[in-house]
Amino acid sequence: MPPADPHPLHLRPDPGPRAGPYRLTAGPDQGLRHTALRVLELAPGAAHTFATGEAEWIVLPLSGGGTVRVRPEGSQQGGEEAEFTLRGRPDVFAGPTDFAYVPRDARVEITSGAAGRFALAGARCGRRLPARRGPAPEVPVEERGSGTCARQVRNFAAADAFACDRLIAVEVVTPPGHWSSYPPHKHDEHRPGEESELEEIYWFALDGPTPAFHRVAPSRPGGADLLAEVRDGEAVLVPDGWHGPSVAPPGHPLYYLNVMAGPGPGREWRITFHPDHAEGYR
Repeated sequence: MPPADPHPLHLRPDPGPRAGPYRLTAGPDQGLRHTALRVLELAPGAAHTFATGEAEWIVLPLSGGGTVRVRPEGSQQGGEEAEFTLRGRPDVFAGPTDFAYVPRDARVEITSGAAGRFALAGARCGRRLPARRGPAPEVPVEERGSGTCARQVRNFAAADAFACDRLIAVEVVTPPGHWSSYPPHKHDEHRPGEESELEEIYWFALDGPTPAFHRVAPSRPGGADLLAEVRDGEAVLVPDGWHGPSVAPPGHPLYYLNVMAGPGPGREWRITFHPDHAEGYR
């Protein structure tokens, strides 16, 4: 059984009615400054509306599909409205999905005729970019690592794949028994041309009851330090520190969604590998 009092960097879903439509929420209340994540579950025919505020968001179907309607508000009222139909997918292991990008200063309605589970990945931003749909066939898929460190990365909103102001988001699927997010690496300092300062959220999905494991180790005195037994629907926050590996259990693949953003002048993903693994990805 999981412990009753989890580490503050380890978030578990709340299935109770007090959670409302969100089964998990990560944002300022959890100490995050730049990123946010909400996991939304909609019953058949249900709808949910939220205001984007000062953040840009991606609506990513985890299972099922739906319709996303975007209406400008505040100083943007009278601007262009948009509507996108997302076909979605049966589950996160079925392959890439289409998704919707929605800008700051907007009101968004998500509806799902046959029920759906959606990740709302957000980042505080300055620019207001146009709402648009990302088609599943255009998602770049990368095979990263080798041997028992091989995994698949779906770069649907990587810095060089899809235009956002601050938000970076990717999906990773790790085969059973493999080590992912490995070698350990960090991105908690702004060093031009070498490393980006990026806060990060990991959200995990597993297709069975056996847990996976995730490690965050300090990169500075008093930094983030966590070894977590993670189960389906849980999240780990990485405000700083060396992170990895994410270890998939034998017999079951591991999925995680990465959400990143930071205060740096540009939107780029530059990492530093742990000095014990300076060779990087093999």
